[in-house]
Amino acid sequence: MTNTLPATGHAWHLVRRPNGWPVPEDFALVESPVTAPAPGRVLVRNLYLSVDPYMRGRMNDVKSYIPPFQLGEPMTGGAVGEVIASGDDRFAVGDHVLHDLGWREYADLKADYATKVSAELAPLSTYLGVLGMPGLTAYAGLFEVASFKEGDTVFVSGAAGAVGSQVGQMAKLRGAKRVIGSAGSTDKIKLLTEEYGFDAAFNYKDAAPVAEQLREAAPEGIDVYFDNVGGEHLEAAISSLTVHGRATLCGAISGYNETEPVPGPRNMMAIIGKRLRLTGILVGDHAALQPEFVREVSAWIRSGELKYDETVVEGIEHNVDAFLGMLRGQNTGKMIVSLNK
Repeated sequence: MTNTLPATGHAWHLVRRPNGWPVPEDFALVESPVTAPAPGRVLVRNLYLSVDPYMRGRMNDVKSYIPPFQLGEPMTGGAVGEVIASGDDRFAVGDHVLHDLGWREYADLKADYATKVSAELAPLSTYLGVLGMPGLTAYAGLFEVASFKEGDTVFVSGAAGAVGSQVGQMAKLRGAKRVIGSAGSTDKIKLLTEEYGFDAAFNYKDAAPVAEQLREAAPEGIDVYFDNVGGEHLEAAISSLTVHGRATLCGAISGYNETEPVPGPRNMMAIIGKRLRLTGILVGDHAALQPEFVREVSAWIRSGELKYDETVVEGIEHNVDAFLGMLRGQNTGKMIVSLNK
């Protein structure tokens, strides 16, 4: 079943691999034909696109847990859209789906790779944020990877972002003794303490070193660290972690755009003496948690106990602007590109 289809659509291509910070000239918005989907496929008009920190790593031609973007090809990423033509009985025109062919207006994809989502249960954009990959990353990283337990003191870096803002609130909802966050502006610090319920927060851009600000915020130390930033934050957390402390290493955005290798923490010996556990997380390893995650987190959202923010940029033409803004910390909560016209 099909509607009248558009003749063409636009998609962002990576045309040059960034050296350090990406610049607009590394990308091109390309127009291409739109055709009806073949059997077993669906054509989706994207409504919301995700930009995420991990995408920066995919712009480098290096071996990693996820293949790099190919030059001259459409980029990919999380997206939610409406089916406008279907070659598969499982999907009807008008269905809303979550998929991974973002950075474009129209996505032609295998029906197996589309997941139905409901606009009645939650706003569609939340399936890219609080009820999507960032939310599951927070949930799995805190409760499964870091083995959070009631009474823990938790420190979250990048705490006003899509993942960090959920980690802190989830910890409080599960009985954390104290939750501390770091962020990069006065407004974000106010948001963390006055809206998200963090017990303390500090601006890492202030003159005082991160380690000093963390010790002041958590004089008795921390039991769990959720790392979105790396660098100076990770070193500070190692110093403040208590014996048998646990850290979930989710991201290291402070070093994503460096052209030289970033030095590691200078206090690695403390990991031995304190018997610390530092564990990386890839959200794809925790798909089995999805039903539990959706059930618990959606209930927290409905009750108003868990809050979330989105920074919305309008228009496919501003997709790169949104991505670069996210890397610079210009977002509060999840950075979303809206294609609703």
